[in-house]
Amino acid sequence: MDPINWNDFQKVQLCVGTIIAVDEFPEARKPAFKLTVDFGETIGVRRSSAQITEAYNEKTLVGRQVLAVVNFPPKQIGPFMSECLVTGFHREDGAVVLAVPDSQVPNGTRLA
Repeated sequence: MDPINWNDFQKVQLCVGTIIAVDEFPEARKPAFKLTVDFGETIGVRRSSAQITEAYNEKTLVGRQVLAVVNFPPKQIGPFMSECLVTGFHREDGAVVLAVPDSQVPNGTRLA
């Protein structure tokens, strides 16, 4: 693993946002959802593709806060443009579980 310094870490904008909409993404190569995430007034609303269909469904995602990288350039994923990277961890069975704050914080709050 290559070490990074503090300046490298500061370049990554990891911020909290609230999922406000979830759509199916049948065109994705691997099962995924299209997420619409509200990061507050300064960052705004961004969309992301997330391969989290094994651990979540549409009803359990709307209203949930997530941690995402908001300063990657947009990435074309099939017919969809992903504007942020929602973060998570792989379980032993390979399913992805979301990285989330353990209590509510304002949308757009940056990881400290």
